[in-house]
Amino acid sequence: MPDTTFPVFTPFPQQRERLKLGLVGGGIGSFIGEIHATGARLSDRWELVAGAMSSDPERSLASGRAWRLAEDRIYTNHEAMAEAEAARPDGIDAVVIATPNHTHVPIARSFMRRGIHVICDKPLCNSLAEADGLADLQRQTGVIFAVSYCYASHAMARQIREMIAAGELGRICQVHVEYFQDWALALEEAGGSAKPWRLDPAHGGQSFTTADIGTHACHLASFATGLKLEALSASFHTVGSPKPMEDTAFIQLRFEGDVPGTLMTSQAAAGTHCDLRIRIFGEKALLEWRQEQPEILWFAKPGAPKIMLTRGDQGCGEAVHRLKRLRAGFPEGLNDAWSNLYTEIAVAIDARKRGEPDRPDLVAFPDLEDGLAGVRFVEAAVRSNAAGGEWTAV
Repeated sequence: MPDTTFPVFTPFPQQRERLKLGLVGGGIGSFIGEIHATGARLSDRWELVAGAMSSDPERSLASGRAWRLAEDRIYTNHEAMAEAEAARPDGIDAVVIATPNHTHVPIARSFMRRGIHVICDKPLCNSLAEADGLADLQRQTGVIFAVSYCYASHAMARQIREMIAAGELGRICQVHVEYFQDWALALEEAGGSAKPWRLDPAHGGQSFTTADIGTHACHLASFATGLKLEALSASFHTVGSPKPMEDTAFIQLRFEGDVPGTLMTSQAAAGTHCDLRIRIFGEKALLEWRQEQPEILWFAKPGAPKIMLTRGDQGCGEAVHRLKRLRAGFPEGLNDAWSNLYTEIAVAIDARKRGEPDRPDLVAFPDLEDGLAGVRFVEAAVRSNAAGGEWTAV
């Protein structure tokens, strides 16, 4: 276990002024747009100043006004927004892409070409060819590209990462991760003709649940352990109402070093909400964490009682104390994780603006390489399932 002395840590650098943020998608009634904006505001490092919230002019204008944007910074398409904001002396520093998967690439390219940093929803896009194209463009432009795998920004997810890196578990022996929801259990009956775009392959790609929340689980497993996923064997199922794609997947994993694991995901698991859970077994001990109880991390050694670590404990590591916003006993949750994500992205962009070197020792937000890994994971799972569960390289 970590010692109980309060650690000495380096706080995040102060900014001279808030960075300027733009939003594409995420208009009125959008959960994802709201949570992005809330995280940015809670970080106190961003000001939302521009947006193209909808391709429908009237809806875009109404959404922009609801977000209290200036009339001349409410746009009806992303290309016009990218061009206008790049030309302004007070133009946006970064853009959030909160739109359906199939639009991520053209939107990202418009802003990247103009030197505007990108914060993109996951999954990054629908094909590896598109993802590789974005990676090529990032190398050319040098922009910062973040992907919103938000759960890795929970303070106790960082505690897992620190403890494993410090050897608290010894050699990693197995990794098990799962993510269960129930909102798609009776989707056709509840949604009728208004079923979500994720069920349309032209918009959401070849996978429904694996791409939507399975990518979160996959990212968390690699982020926490530091292990790269090398191969998988996938079995897709539709256990809820009839759908054109899977609502459930059971996937065997093989990480580097021949470490075995499992990933189970379902959006048709009755009685669940956002039940993301990870268990990592090492030769010395276990670590277990659930997103719905994000303040608590369980640590256990063979033959000994489980020990409960909570966010804010003095036994927690540097990364936890850097991210915590409240003292122990005052609960933090998902909005705080999003705020942590936006804080770290802001630190990286502000350093660029100052001409200072990057700080990988200080920030660990998911980047374009994490987005690429998610696309590789989905494509491998789709291929494996089509081949009857054949082991497939990622």
